[in-house]
Amino acid sequence: MNARSAAPIVSLALLAALAACTNFYEVAIETPISPKMDVSAFNRVLVAGFIAGGTDDVDANLETVRLLRSQLRSKSSMRVIEAEVLPLAEIAAEQSKTPSNAGDIAAVPQLGAADPPLPQGQPQAPPQQAQPQLAVPQQPAPEHENKIRTQKDLEKFQGIFSDVAFWKKIGEEYQNPLIVTGTVLFVPHQVNGFVTRNQEVYDNLGRRSVVPVRAYMERKGFILSPTFIFIDGRTGETLYKEQVSQDVLYNSQQNTPALSSYFELMDQLIPSFLGTLSTQKIRGTRVLLR
Repeated sequence: MNARSAAPIVSLALLAALAACTNFYEVAIETPISPKMDVSAFNRVLVAGFIAGGTDDVDANLETVRLLRSQLRSKSSMRVIEAEVLPLAEIAAEQSKTPSNAGDIAAVPQLGAADPPLPQGQPQAPPQQAQPQLAVPQQPAPEHENKIRTQKDLEKFQGIFSDVAFWKKIGEEYQNPLIVTGTVLFVPHQVNGFVTRNQEVYDNLGRRSVVPVRAYMERKGFILSPTFIFIDGRTGETLYKEQVSQDVLYNSQQNTPALSSYFELMDQLIPSFLGTLSTQKIRGTRVLLR
């Protein structure tokens, strides 16, 4: 018997074996994934606040703090500290202010200073009286300069995350917890172009089939780009940093509230966040034949 004639026989044998397996069993399995950082030294966690920007329809700082605290209460062994949400954008803006130009004012010569003596015999001019200095009020920064709309706008606030003294002080206030902070950018997004979608068609006999169809569509949605920063409350040093991003698009005719889109996107990013702090389990199924 050569190889060419043996192949059909082997195939028939395998087919007969599969036919004998009349029972199919679906078995659930769990695969553990180790955390990305070691948090065994902490028994408390403080979600302090975020520098947030993008759309004004959602307070991404407040909503992100609330959501992460809720997830950590149920899926982390650490105690979640309840505290006021820090307005980090305002704090960072105060820290980045430049000193006033008081030195420049001091360099201006004072009126009425001693003049060099005139030659004898020439009348001296009456002394000039010093004019009062008028304080020039500093104009507040335009409101649009403090708005955070893009990733580039976030760059001027990044210095607060490397301020070791600031975070160490926060840690001392809350008994040296693990501090969670970072940035959140939630911006509108719009895309126009051709997309492939499935469409039902029926032939002359009424038989249904599904075929892919390319069509030009206008879609709009949002992009959510958070950066999670984990800081040691004992030292103020950054332990770990992770940046993720997710987007969602809808038909242009669909009116989806911004807050609903925010929670939809965060629901996809939460597993990555939790995987940083604790062991997570991925659930799946396997099919067994008997």
